[in-house]
Amino acid sequence: MSAWRKMTAAVIAFSAILFISANLFLRNLSAPENSRPHRVEINRLALEIEERGLESVDLSQCEFVYNIAVYGGDFYDFDSDYSIREINGKLYRFDYTADHNSSNTLIVIAVNVILAVMTAAVFGILFYVRGKILRPFERLTNVPYELSKGNLTAPVKESKSRFFGKFLWGVDLLRENLEQQKQRELELQKEKKTLLISLSHDIKTPLSAIKLYSAALSKNLYPDAEKQREIAENINDKADEIEGYVSRIITASREDFLSLDVDNGEFYLSELVQSVSAYYIEKLALVKTEFVVGEYRNCLLFGDLDRSIEVMQNVIENALKYGDGKKIEMLFPEEDEGVLIAVRNSGCTLEKSDLPHIFESFWRGANAENINGSGLGLYICRQLMHKMNGEVFAELDGEFITVKAVFGRA
Repeated sequence: MSAWRKMTAAVIAFSAILFISANLFLRNLSAPENSRPHRVEINRLALEIEERGLESVDLSQCEFVYNIAVYGGDFYDFDSDYSIREINGKLYRFDYTADHNSSNTLIVIAVNVILAVMTAAVFGILFYVRGKILRPFERLTNVPYELSKGNLTAPVKESKSRFFGKFLWGVDLLRENLEQQKQRELELQKEKKTLLISLSHDIKTPLSAIKLYSAALSKNLYPDAEKQREIAENINDKADEIEGYVSRIITASREDFLSLDVDNGEFYLSELVQSVSAYYIEKLALVKTEFVVGEYRNCLLFGDLDRSIEVMQNVIENALKYGDGKKIEMLFPEEDEGVLIAVRNSGCTLEKSDLPHIFESFWRGANAENINGSGLGLYICRQLMHKMNGEVFAELDGEFITVKAVFGRA
């Protein structure tokens, strides 16, 4: 706020200088000695008296001079405005009115009123900016620092400001989401530790049995072939049991490392298409990639609009990353049971043998060796589509790959 105070002080100083300068200028302009109309008139009358005498002067045609007196008596004892001139050896007093100064006075008043209104307007804007923009923003100055420290409990006070109201609400919502994620992460860690402890204990039993059977076989304690076969089958059963425990660990890890909450409802296909195309038309134009959006029939879909946008963005980003960057198409094939949105791009180098694996977590094909990525994009797409009762799959056609997302109708 110190910058705002400095700016306010500068505006006050500038306004004061402007007021003083304007009034000094107008005052000098309206001073009697600098008022030219009556002086011009007196000069004309003095010239006429010098040439033809006082008797030839007609004051009825004068606007400012109303009387001419010759020196004598109470010549100097006069209260109104006058000017004295020496003409042909005599002193003449020219009495005049300065009524034109009243117009200058009105000008001075008008200029001061205008300056006052302008100054008031500037200060009004300054205080409006301070109250509606700077103060709400000041509430956020410590929020990033507190969030970086992990302090997620202090709420952000909401505001009805048209400029920052929604922004403050969004920041507070972000803080709440981070706090929920932190709590969820702590719960997941607790569940994982509990699971690992439980599974570790469960694994020990079959593992001990396997070691015992192996030791018995190595020492030839069971010479009978039938008994050896039975022991081998027991070892195999215990290995299967351990494998089951390991599968549970892998499954739990896959399900927990991502938080994929979905709020299913209804939304229009046009909302999804417009949101995606509005972003990628400009983005792909910058990298000179042609982006084609096909024709479609607007209809009501079932799912989560935000998550559906995320699915389509992941698919398009994948096409942009692994394609040749020439052209990406967003098409809408006819489908009786649902609504298909297909993203097609050229330049695909994926092997057909790799196609069934592209929706697996952390899987990356041979064509992704020199491309940064985590192998989670399409995996997330499939998980989200399943949670929205939909599906996603891919097809290869030469150098073209098409990823199709199937949405259910509402």
